[in-house]
Amino acid sequence: QVQLVESGGGSVQAGESLRLSCVVSGYSIGSECVGWFRQVAGKEREGIAAASPGGPTEYADSVKGRFAVSRDDVKNTIYLELNNLKPEDTGMYYCAARSKWSGCGIQGGRFVTWGQGTQVNVSS
Repeated sequence: QVQLVESGGGSVQAGESLRLSCVVSGYSIGSECVGWFRQVAGKEREGIAAASPGGPTEYADSVKGRFAVSRDDVKNTIYLELNNLKPEDTGMYYCAARSKWSGCGIQGGRFVTWGQGTQVNVSS
C-alpha cells in the first residue's frame, strides 16, 4: 500500500520559515515526478512545486524565489522549504506522487496518490 505522510507544519509569523517533509512508503520515488500542493480555505487546491528525478523543478509564481522543493531518493522523502512566509501562505499543504503523465509539473490531475496534509498558519 502506497502511503505519503507529511509533517513539519505549524504556526509561524510572517517572514519566518518552515520545512515540510513527506515520507513515502510502499513506492519508490527514485525515478518519478513528485509534487507539493496547498489548499487555502475557500479556494481550490493549487500546485506549488514539483521535482523531477535528477533535479529540474517547477514552481507556482506565488512561491517562486521563496519556496524550494528537494528530494532524498535514498530516504524516499520529499521536502519543501518555505521561506519568507506570508499570511497568504496559510493553508493545508499536501505532497503527491505517482504521476499518470509523462514529464513533471504542478498539475493537480497528474498525481494518483496524496498525503493527508499538514497545516501551515502564518500570522502577520
